Amino acid sequence: MSAFKNSDDFNERLSTAAKARQAALERFRARPRADDPSVVERRAARLATSQARDARKATRAAEAARLKEEAIRRNAEEAAEKAAREILLEAERKAARDARYAARKARHR
Repeated sequence: MSAFKNSDDFNERLSTAAKARQAALERFRARPRADDPSVVERRAARLATSQARDARKATRAAEAARLKEEAIRRNAEEAAEKAAREILLEAERKAARDARYAARKARHR
């Protein structure tokens, strides 16, 4: 058994490689041109899909902005309500303290 292949195998590999290059060249030449109707149609379909995707993305971004704005407004309203409740509680505490003070003064008289 020889470690080297004979020249017939080498020539066969060369011809196989040449045939593969030729087949690749034929596939390249057979592809449709840029002005082919099917290519134009696919390009238009891809463009429409891309525009629809962009429109959906813009809609989602607008919805997210609206929700964020609504959350900020809600938080501001809650903070204002909390501040108003705190003021009322403080006024009630002051009134109760004043009433205790007045009752103590009345007892001492």
